[in-house]
Amino acid sequence: MRTLDSTNQWSGSGQKGGRGFDYLIVGAGFAGSVMAERLAAQYGQRVLVVDRRPHIGGNAYDEYNSDGILIHRYGPHIFHTNAQRVVDYLSRFTQWRPYRHRVLASVDGMLVPMPINLTTLNMLYSMNMSPEQAEAFLAARAEPVADIRTSEDVVVSKVGRELYEKFFRGYTRKQWGIDPSDLDRSVTSRVPIRTTAEDGYFNDEFQCMPLEGYTRMFEKMLSHSNIEVRLATDYKDVREQVRYRRLIYTGPIDEYFDYCLGRLPYRSLKFRHETIDEAHFQSLAVVNYPSEDVRHTRITEYKYLTGQTHAKTSITYEYPSDEGDPYYPIPRPANAELFRRYQELADAKPEVTFAGRLGSYRYYNMDQVVAQALSMVQRIAEKEGMKQAA
Repeated sequence: MRTLDSTNQWSGSGQKGGRGFDYLIVGAGFAGSVMAERLAAQYGQRVLVVDRRPHIGGNAYDEYNSDGILIHRYGPHIFHTNAQRVVDYLSRFTQWRPYRHRVLASVDGMLVPMPINLTTLNMLYSMNMSPEQAEAFLAARAEPVADIRTSEDVVVSKVGRELYEKFFRGYTRKQWGIDPSDLDRSVTSRVPIRTTAEDGYFNDEFQCMPLEGYTRMFEKMLSHSNIEVRLATDYKDVREQVRYRRLIYTGPIDEYFDYCLGRLPYRSLKFRHETIDEAHFQSLAVVNYPSEDVRHTRITEYKYLTGQTHAKTSITYEYPSDEGDPYYPIPRPANAELFRRYQELADAKPEVTFAGRLGSYRYYNMDQVVAQALSMVQRIAEKEGMKQAA
């Protein structure tokens, strides 16, 4: 990987009028980096990757702060998957640290397990229910919903309105800026409800963290000699300066088309990073704050994720916002329709491949982005009749 910052001039094969590249890839996050690595290493393609940020890794970027503590600049990224293909691929670039994610929620003056489980219910209601009793307890409070369409419908149909108000409504309103009654059911469908004491946040078979961090994994992924990376660089500033056959675009699809149909709505995040002169701040990595009485949605303490030993600890407060980098596509019918219209424009440009969360306007987990990227490269190779590199 050859990396040029924004102050350097183009040289070698990328220079205008030179040999050029086979692929220009916009975005050095999971989608762009995986596709770059496969095209370069598996098929011998010459790839230029550009990113407007001054670093690789996209939102998964991690770094050591001034106190020497490894933090995630854009909030916690916890890797989990059931896809062995994804694990096998990423394991080429990293070893893994086993990590089972657990979350607490600050509710009624207590810190209780989230997602809701048997322990949560017993703590909130000062009871000692069995799993069978807990199941009956929730069934008695559940409100039947004939047509489950919204995020509110999903929750109240499972646990009733009281627990919905305690755990979901305020958190969702802060996170999305929209009441759950106006938000697609997919948002809260992602969160399980349990009547056992199982307190793991995810159910996936593989739950680990990159042993040396995400950034180190991306560095190895992009280290192939056929890959050149330019950071702090906007695609629009280089698209006329370099020669390339095809474009892979992992940025916002509406931005590519200059917002000609209007802007696709996204939710963003603001982060407040703090280092505390104590070994630990809280009892585990993430504590959620569902109440609208506090502005932040959660606090993350990174040493639990990384396994790092340090006399101090670093935490991050998250504040959802309408302004800032696009993080979460907002799942509402009107937004899906606007994306469909942009997708029609994209379909008319076969020389451009749109990929990733922003290019697809979908909320993907990291493993889903990797799986999509691997599949896309395979389809591109088949379509273009590429032969695998020796």
